[in-house]
Amino acid sequence: MKEAFASIIEAVGEDLNRDGLLDTPKRAAKAFEFLTRGYHQTLDEVINGALFDSNSNEMVIVKDIELYSMCEHHLLPFIGKCHVAYIPTGKVLGLSKVARIVDMYARRLQIQENLTTEIATTIQEVTDAAGVAVIIEAKHLCMMMRGVEKQNSLMKTSAMLGIFRESVATRSEFLSLITC
Repeated sequence: MKEAFASIIEAVGEDLNRDGLLDTPKRAAKAFEFLTRGYHQTLDEVINGALFDSNSNEMVIVKDIELYSMCEHHLLPFIGKCHVAYIPTGKVLGLSKVARIVDMYARRLQIQENLTTEIATTIQEVTDAAGVAVIIEAKHLCMMMRGVEKQNSLMKTSAMLGIFRESVATRSEFLSLITC
């Protein structure tokens, strides 16, 4: 990866022997590896056994989870927040694990629409919840720094599974609670 970054830097017309760029290919490779670390994580490692028996059958919400991802089309970041809800049916996920699942999938190359669905289906599969809802709101640098250059645009995506798709009341409760 270091050599690939060196080629890119040279291709834009820079001198790799310039003081400020001497270690840039190495630093860029290390940064890109960090930004895409989700490829090197497994769901079992992330959850680490933190799935607990519970009698709760009320909505669990974790909102405003910061996320940093990379668009697969331009390799530019999108940055935002994720809101996750699920209705347990005997099992609850450790609180930090919801955020860790978001991070694991966010740290891969993708589009926001797929990321939203991937988080929802994973939490559904892991918890066997009666339903899962995920909303992501993000700003995309591919739209802000290039192309149409719209600085205030915000993309929102949602995935509603189970009772969140079937019941307007459940979906409305979730939407009202994340706007509080």
